Amino acid sequence: MSKFNRIHLVVMDSVGIGAAPDANEFFNHDVDDTKSDTWGHISENFELKVPNLAKIGLANIPRDKALVGVEKPSKQTGYVTKLQEISRGKDTMTGHWEIMGLNIQVPFRVFPNGYPEDLLEKIETFSGRKIIREANKPYSGTAVINDFGPRQLETGELIIYTSADPVLQIAAHEDVIPLAELYKICDYVRSITLDAPYMIGRIIARPYVGTAGNFTRTAGRHDYALSPFGHTVLDSLNETNIPVYAVGKINDIFNGVGINHDMGHTASNMAGVDRLIETLKLADFTHGFSFTNLVDFDALFGHRRDVVGYGKAINDFDARLPEIYAAMGDSDLLLITADHGNDPTYPGTDHTREYIPLLAYSKAFKENGVLPVGHYADISATIAENFGVSATENGESFLDKLN
Repeated sequence: MSKFNRIHLVVMDSVGIGAAPDANEFFNHDVDDTKSDTWGHISENFELKVPNLAKIGLANIPRDKALVGVEKPSKQTGYVTKLQEISRGKDTMTGHWEIMGLNIQVPFRVFPNGYPEDLLEKIETFSGRKIIREANKPYSGTAVINDFGPRQLETGELIIYTSADPVLQIAAHEDVIPLAELYKICDYVRSITLDAPYMIGRIIARPYVGTAGNFTRTAGRHDYALSPFGHTVLDSLNETNIPVYAVGKINDIFNGVGINHDMGHTASNMAGVDRLIETLKLADFTHGFSFTNLVDFDALFGHRRDVVGYGKAINDFDARLPEIYAAMGDSDLLLITADHGNDPTYPGTDHTREYIPLLAYSKAFKENGVLPVGHYADISATIAENFGVSATENGESFLDKLN
C-alpha cells in the first residue's frame, strides 16, 4: 500500500542553492564554482516574491547565508533540505539520471571550443552540405540563426553549434533544408557520437522559418538522446505497470526509457505548469508518478546571465503553486527540486556545481521539518519505496520522515 497515491516531481532546471563541497573541481570560464549560488545571488540582486515556496520552508534549507527577502514561515507546511550530486558532471542529463538513481562517473563531453574538424568533415560527407565554421561554438539558439540564417538561405550550409550542455545542435531553415533531411542528418550524427571520443548527450534538430531579422524557431525540434547507462527507478515503475507521466523535456532526457505516458514538449515554464495541471486532472491518473522539467530557468535566463529574467521566472512559478495544489489529491506528494546550478551572476555561460533544493508538500502532512542533507538519488529511493518497486544501489529513502 503506497503512502502517497501519486508523487509529482518538478525540476526547476538549474535552480541550485549554493556551491557543492567539490565545486573546486569544476571550472566555469577558468574560474572554479566555489562561490556559485544560484538562489542566493538572485535573491541578492532581484526582489524575490515567493510566499508559497517560503511557506513550505524554503528559508529553512541549511545555508551559511540566508536568502534575501525570503522569510521563515510562522507555520511551515512541508519538509525541506538540500541534496548533493555524486556524479561527475553538472549538466541536465547527469543531474536527472542521478535523481532517478544512477551514478555517472564518466562525464558527458562538452565542447567549449566547438566540435573537432574530423567530426564536421564526417557530417559534411554524409549530408553533402558544407558547415558554417564560424557558428561552431557555444551559441544562443536565437542568436545563431540571426547571425547565420541569412547565409544559410543563400548557401544551404548547415549551422552547427553547441552550448554549455553536452549537446550538438543543428539549425536549419525549413525552406532550405526540409525537416525530413534535417532529421536524417541528426540521426546520422547521433549514430556516430554515441561513444568515445565524442559521447555527446543529445543531438538536437532546430528547425526555423522566416526572413532575415524575423527568424523564428518552429515546433519541429527533435532531440536524439542517449539512453540511461543503467536501470533507473523509472524502469522499475514501468516494469510493474505503474503510470509514469513525463512533462516537458523529460522524455528526451531519458530517451523515452521507463516512461509510459509522454505528455509532450512544452513551449515555456508556464506552458509546462499548464501541462502538469492537465496531467494531474486526468481521470485515469489516480495512482503513479509524474515528472516535469521547467527549462526556461536554465535555457532562457541562466545561460544568458539574465538575473532579472531568472528572478521573474522564479516568482512566476511560485505564483502558480496554488493551482498545482488545487489539482492534487489529498494523498498526493509534490517534490520540487533542481538538477544543477546556473548562477546568472557567475562568469561565462556554463552551469555551476551546486547543491539542489528539495521541498516536499502534501495535503496529508500533519508535521513539517528540515530533513538531513542528502544526495540526488534520495529522491528516486523515496519514490521506489513509496510504490514498492526496486530501488537502485544509490540513495536513501526519506519516505518515513514525511508525516
